[in-house]
Amino acid sequence: MNASVAIQVLPSTPDEDEVIRIVDEVIDYIKSTGYSYYVGPCETSIEGDYDGLMEIVKNCQIVAAKAGCSAMNTYVKISYKPEGEVLTIEKKVTKHHK
Repeated sequence: MNASVAIQVLPSTPDEDEVIRIVDEVIDYIKSTGYSYYVGPCETSIEGDYDGLMEIVKNCQIVAAKAGCSAMNTYVKISYKPEGEVLTIEKKVTKHHK
């Protein structure tokens, strides 16, 4: 595992229920990828190989659009180590959720 990303997809709609519905569809897509992930209150972290994660990042916008989102802002943070391992989600947050 040489990369991790944190992604936040923010649908441009004033209806909070619609925001939640669209974000839930994006999260369901992330879950379906088989990659390790962690859903937080403001973003979802995913870890795995860099190329696979970049494909997931791209597809998150497509999933939101197919869910009826006509516009969105997406924020992505990337941790990448081409010749090694990045810190895992488990190492970063498990101690805070006991």
